[in-house]
Amino acid sequence: MSGEYLDNFDPAEGEVYDIIPDSDEIDVALAADAAENAFPAWSAASIEERSKILMKVASLIQRDLGEFARAECVDNGKPLALARNIDIPRAIKNFEFFASAIVNFSSESHSTGGVVNYTLRNPIGIVGAISPWNLPLYLFTWKIAPALAAGNCVVAKPSEITPMTACMLSEICIEAGLPRGVLNIVHGLGPKVGKAISSHPKIKAITFTGGTKTGAEIASIAAPMFKKMSLELGGKNPNIIFADCVPNERFGHKGNYEEMLETTVRSSFQNQGEICLCGSRIFVEKKMYDKFKTDFVERVKTLKVGDPLESATNQGAIVSKQHMEKILYYIELAKEEGGKILCGGNRVTLEGRCKNGWVIEPTVIEALPYNCRTNMEEIFGPVVTLTPFETEEEVLMMANSTEYGLASIIWTENITRAHRVASKIQTGIVWINCWMERDLRTPFGGMKNSGVGREGGLEALRFFTEPKNVCLKIKE
Repeated sequence: MSGEYLDNFDPAEGEVYDIIPDSDEIDVALAADAAENAFPAWSAASIEERSKILMKVASLIQRDLGEFARAECVDNGKPLALARNIDIPRAIKNFEFFASAIVNFSSESHSTGGVVNYTLRNPIGIVGAISPWNLPLYLFTWKIAPALAAGNCVVAKPSEITPMTACMLSEICIEAGLPRGVLNIVHGLGPKVGKAISSHPKIKAITFTGGTKTGAEIASIAAPMFKKMSLELGGKNPNIIFADCVPNERFGHKGNYEEMLETTVRSSFQNQGEICLCGSRIFVEKKMYDKFKTDFVERVKTLKVGDPLESATNQGAIVSKQHMEKILYYIELAKEEGGKILCGGNRVTLEGRCKNGWVIEPTVIEALPYNCRTNMEEIFGPVVTLTPFETEEEVLMMANSTEYGLASIIWTENITRAHRVASKIQTGIVWINCWMERDLRTPFGGMKNSGVGREGGLEALRFFTEPKNVCLKIKE
């Protein structure tokens, strides 16, 4: 135990407001030992008992929803309304869903020729969970809940940038009656704590959400140790908008233009664009490009950028000074690459308590080559690009041109085209005429450099269990 601490910043103020432990490999080892001691009893507990405790955790977060939402807002810089209406309710739902799912989780059996094969699915043991800063409690619980439901013990690292709600969760878990050592939360830096979790011999599986580069580093440590891995990594998601979204009175075609426009603003800038699922590359069919550009920029300019604690704020602060500087770098790079800034592009100076906050205007850029760095590299901020296209083949080529393949959005009234484009686009998730509609039963994850494995529903419970086939010959 180092006895050292890290500063924790309020992004809206740009000031330190708390400190967190600067833990190291010794703390991870102690956590792994605690998990090892707790595992026999927790894994042997009935499914109903584990489910009951997870449901209790969910109810206690619900009880303290307002406190959790404010903590998430102050820690991350996101609007309070977003934390209250999306982040914390989703964390509650994660516990509720997996508490129910484990009760209904079943395995396979096969009978043929006097032989019966059946599959046992046992908990792995100790799993490591490493979570990002953009949706802190939302994604932290997305990993912890299924791991615990399946009977594992967990050593978990929240982001050192947004640690507060993870700390609050630990208190909730104690109150809910989760046994000592079942969930062990270790705060600290990735190169120390994250690396120690990835390399600890007692930790048999790693679930990680974060950047592709960090995912590669984790894989380089965990893969030679033959650990199970689930890596949900970066994205550079295409949003493809076909011209049939525009109403056509001549042919009696109503379209869904207004819904598309409103959703596209949200899918571009929700949570300051700091969501791996945001559509950062907007491709618009050429015949409606000018109309869309005018209407979209007009809508974006109405977004209120301000104090995250104020109810009218649509976009709050960037999570850290370092990340703000990265985003501003890419805006300057876009200019060098020939891009035209249609709106935004600047750091915002607010009044009052947020005068030193890390805030950037929502930014829309056009006239960039589809394969320039701005369009190829993950920015992860309130920056989108507009690119016209003429044919389906052209837009698929541009959409699939990055190393990423996490999510995509398709807007069209042509059902045949929708299915055809969905089958050809190289992403693990495809939304058609919507965005961020999530059914927790469905598999979640990306292809190419956007990840390895799938989370969600039965996919998560399968990941957090070890299958064992038993073959029994029945005597006649």
